[in-house]
Amino acid sequence: MPVITWVGPNGARAASAGFFILLAGDVAVMAPGTNAGAAHPVSATGQKIEDVMEKKIVSDASAYIRSYTAKRGRNAELAELAVTESRSFTAEEALKETLIDAVISDTQGIIEQYDGKEIRRFDDRPVKLQLRGATIQNFEMTTRQRILSRVLDPNLALILALAGLLGLYVEITHPGLIAPGIIGAISLILALFAFNMLPVNWAGAALIVLAIALFVLEATVTSHGLLAIGGIIAMIAGGLMLVEGPIPQLRVRLSTTLGVTIPVAVITIVLVRLVYLSHRRKSSVGEEGMIGEAGVAKTDIHKQGKVLVHGEYWNAFSERPIPAGARVRVIKVNGLTIEVEQL
Repeated sequence: MPVITWVGPNGARAASAGFFILLAGDVAVMAPGTNAGAAHPVSATGQKIEDVMEKKIVSDASAYIRSYTAKRGRNAELAELAVTESRSFTAEEALKETLIDAVISDTQGIIEQYDGKEIRRFDDRPVKLQLRGATIQNFEMTTRQRILSRVLDPNLALILALAGLLGLYVEITHPGLIAPGIIGAISLILALFAFNMLPVNWAGAALIVLAIALFVLEATVTSHGLLAIGGIIAMIAGGLMLVEGPIPQLRVRLSTTLGVTIPVAVITIVLVRLVYLSHRRKSSVGEEGMIGEAGVAKTDIHKQGKVLVHGEYWNAFSERPIPAGARVRVIKVNGLTIEVEQL
């Protein structure tokens, strides 16, 4: 059965294995605004392949695509560059360099242009295409495939990782909120799943962790913004380095990195600052909360007397005499007796 391969609609791409499939068709077609190429071999998990094994795989893939591309009468040398140098081509470039046979916007256009045309199969047999009235059946991704496709997007994986860390931090510092903890845990698990499948550069991950640490320090140490600036630089560099590979679509975009860096920096610094200040704030309850508070002497205090503090009457003690009606300040708490001094 003759096979027509088509990259579409506008904006679609056929990278890696998709490029091999495109060129394997009896007729290869791309829609305007699409691209194909970047077919350098990667492992199943996207991780870097050992040098010796990589050379063998690249050599084999190059020979394979060169052989059947030449058999189809297409530009074998340029096709090989997509494997060895991860070259990519727009639809117009691919047509000009005879990598494909036509640039057509949609499947209906393909039917109209190739109906009744004679093509040659891989074994040189001539075949006349009968496409008029053909039924077009689209095979959409399942819900599971769509979800996995989104989760494995390195841009979303980075956002999920940062959201997960922030959510867990909020839950740890504010126990009982529940929602930040649940959302943070789910986000972090999804991010770890994605990173396990993507070619992660752990130096990039380390830079992101360093960036968060610098944001935390910025909230607790006076650095005049230097730590925050260092954190922003580290996070941008870490985001760009986080996922490596020959396929640009498998890397974190600069726009994503810039888009998350400033919000994460601000949120982290504000959250840590609030927690830091709450720990430094003087307690307003119990004995610690009484010290430094002002009140009024309700009786003359000669060693002992009565004072009104916080709307409550207390037994008071003072080394010096204090007349009734004088304002006093609490300097020490001993059980149910407070030591005061006159203001």
